[in-house]
This record gives sequence, C-alpha cells and structure tokens, in this order.
Amino acid sequence: MKTTLLGGAALAALMFAAPAFAQSTSAEQAELVALLRAQAAEIAALRARLDKVEASAPAVAAHTSAPAATQQAPAANRLAIANEEATPDSFAPQIVPASIAEQDVAQARALAQNLAGVTTEWRGGLPIFRSADGKYMFKMRGRIINHAGTTFGSKYGARNITTTGARALRIGIEGAVGSHFFYQFENDFADNVSDVGTMFVGWRNTIGDISYDVRFGNMFNDRSFEGSGGSDAPPFLERNVVATAIIPQRGFYGIALMPRIFWKTGHASVTISGDSVDASQLVSDSRTVMGRAHWNPVKSDRSVLHLGLWGFDEKLAVGPGSLTRNTVIGGRFNGTLRVSTGTLVGGTGTTGYGIEVGGYTGPFWVMGEAGRREARLNAGRPNFETKAWSLSGGWFLTGDLPPYNPRLGTFAQPRVLRPVFEGGPGAIELLARYENIDHSGLPTLGDGWAATAGVNWYLDSVIRLQFNVIQWNTNNRTGAYTGKDNGQTVSGGFGVTF
Repeated sequence: MKTTLLGGAALAALMFAAPAFAQSTSAEQAELVALLRAQAAEIAALRARLDKVEASAPAVAAHTSAPAATQQAPAANRLAIANEEATPDSFAPQIVPASIAEQDVAQARALAQNLAGVTTEWRGGLPIFRSADGKYMFKMRGRIINHAGTTFGSKYGARNITTTGARALRIGIEGAVGSHFFYQFENDFADNVSDVGTMFVGWRNTIGDISYDVRFGNMFNDRSFEGSGGSDAPPFLERNVVATAIIPQRGFYGIALMPRIFWKTGHASVTISGDSVDASQLVSDSRTVMGRAHWNPVKSDRSVLHLGLWGFDEKLAVGPGSLTRNTVIGGRFNGTLRVSTGTLVGGTGTTGYGIEVGGYTGPFWVMGEAGRREARLNAGRPNFETKAWSLSGGWFLTGDLPPYNPRLGTFAQPRVLRPVFEGGPGAIELLARYENIDHSGLPTLGDGWAATAGVNWYLDSVIRLQFNVIQWNTNNRTGAYTGKDNGQTVSGGFGVTF
C-alpha cells in the first residue's frame, strides 16, 4: 500500500512535468530536473518515516489496553460496556440501561469516557445528545399507553359497558451537567387534561461503596413495590390495590425533597413533601413524611430475593380535608367498577405502612404485598382503616428474565433478548394475580377482591401488547351500586415507552 502511494506521487509529478520538458528551454529543463530531484528526496524521507511507524505498530497493538480497544468499538458497544460494566451491582442485565436521571456517578463518568466525541446516539427509539467533551447530556422522553376493555356479568346493567382510554400520553426531557447534576421533566396529557408529572433537579455522588442522590421537585412516591414504578412498569394493565389504596390522600405525586442511598444489595429513601404541583395554592399544603427500603439478601445472575418495608404519615391542611376514595378493582377505564368509602370529609391525616416479599429465579417471578392505612377524622369521630394485599406471579415462556431492577427494588422496562424486529419471538409472559381490599370502621365503607390472568408480549424493549381477564367482586354500602356484585372484565392495551 505504501509503495503504491509513493509511486503514485512520483508518477503524478512526472505527468505534470512532461509538457514542460517538451516546451521549455534548457535552463528551464535544468530547474525542473532539480525540482524532481528535491521531490524524490522528500518522497524517500517520507518512506523512511513510514517504515519506522509500521515497524512500531505491532508492539503498540500488542500492548493496547482494554479501555483503548473499547474506544475503537462502535458507539452502541461502548454504550453497553459503560452501562453494564461501570456498576455491575446497580442494574440487572435483563433491564434497559438506566436513564440519565437514574445513573450513578460511575455510570455517568463511564459514558463520558467511552463515548468521547460521540455527540448523537440513538437508544430506545429516541436520540441522546451530548457535547463533544461529554459534559452536557440531553434526551427526550415519551410514553404512549392506550387501553380498551369490556365488562359483563354485573347485576347492574350500567356496569356492563365497553370503554377506551389513554393510560398515559407523556412527553418530557431529561439531562445532566457533568457527572453529578441531573434533571427531568414530564407532562401528561391523558384524560384530556394536561398535568405536570415528574419534575425535579438532583445531585448525586459516591462515598466508598455507597452512592446517593438528592432530588427536589414534583416527584413520584417511593412506596410499595408496584406503587414505586411508573405507569409502564407494572406487568398488569393496572397497579394492585396496595399501590392504589394504601396511599397518601394527595396521591402519587408531591413537591418534595427526597434523599436516597444505594448499596450493593438494596436502597433506602426518605421523602418530605407537600401537595402536588397542580394543587390549589389557596390554603397551606398538607405535609407528608415517607420512607421506603428494600434489601436483596439473595442476588445472583439468575435469582433474586426481594424484601421491602415502607411507611408514611400525612397531616392534612386546614380545610374540608376530604378522605373519600374510590379504588379501581375491575379495570381502570370502567368508572363504575370501584370499591368506595362513601363521601368522607373532615379528615385530619393518614398513616400507612406495608411490606413486600418476593423475587425471581430464571424466568419465574412472584411478588406479595400487604399494607394498612389509618385515616383520622375530626370532631371526635372514629378513625377508619383500609387493609389491602396482593399476590402475583409470572413466567416468561421465551426464557427472558423478569425485568427486576435491583437498584430501585421494583420492575422496570425490560431488555428483550430476541426482539421481533430482529427476527426473534420477542418476550412472552404469562401472569396471574389475586388482590383484596377491605375498609372498616364506618358504616359507609366497602370491600372487594379481584383475580386476574393475563399475557404480555414484548415486541422489543420499547413496545408491548397486554391482555388481562379479570374476575371482580365488590360490596359497596353507599352509592349507585350497593350490595354484593360480581362480573368479568376483559381488557387489552399497548404501550410504547421511549
């Protein structure tokens, strides 16, 4: 190759010089000959330098370190190395690599080093933008989850309806400045209402084997197994009754300060929050203190044991203090299928707590949750309590591992080993769940239970199709649908998470 290049250079010089020889004087010819000799000497010098470089190349290649080889790998491979090897105890290989706001410092630094010079990279259906020095990162986020369902078998004809709805229609952004500072914002347009969802800034760092972050903004609760994951995380079309009933009156979100710590086998968080960002500013905020911790005493490449505890205490703001709740029991988008407390005002606060026990081995997983919530009423009226529990399990027929995130102690977006779009079957999961909710302490409080069977088909790590069949039972003591009632709901949906 080098001989060809050098010979080509000489040939080009002769071709340009030939016409000059034909038309020039003797003096001019002498000048041209001198020029050609100078060029030949320069070519000889270049050849000597090239020989020296080639002679040293094998020695350099033989001593090239693994990081240097990594830098020569394609961007996609370097991304996988950065996410999987930087902190192997933080994330499991069966879940999609952590988002910018969920990385720890080691992962953020690894990405900056392994993707140096890569300013745009596609992951999960959307581009990630970086500055050339790796200091600034920015990514769009999105979520589309639509459901449809039909109910039959109820003794009340008004409950036997077919409905559709958007579980989530979200668009957002997330980013980071350096290894420590990060931010995230999402807005949800479901139910024809524009609501601010997650919205926070944060700081992260590592001390020895412990990493931590501190967030401030409108944040999702860290409470219960299914209640701590986003709308795209639970394997069923709707979260269980522990997540939806054993909850502060303000709901899933609140403007909060949330410090979290992470170690190799678990995490813990504390949240101090007011109302959500969309709440009224005419009265003082309610105050909620919440904590959750999970531990993985058994943790291997294909098995995990999960143990979790959580609790909260809420003081309601001065005012009417409504404690009315209507809990989903047979499908989110049939508004008649609820376990109701009846109208309750004059609440002063709530206290709740719960336990989580479960895990997976290979493609099988099981998870049990139970919780209790005590609601306090004013004017000497008795308190009332809500008890709920759930037992669920699943099996991936395609052999994929459950998408359990050992860093956060919840389910996450899965990494499908053989996506449909690459000629594989995707990931197919069979599901079953039983859940029970019971209000007690006042004559207006109802109870109910539901048994669900389902199947999920993950086409890839972004797109999923879901199908649930629910046998539900309610026993409401107030409202339009009182007394014992039961029926079936068949529902399905698709989800796209970017």
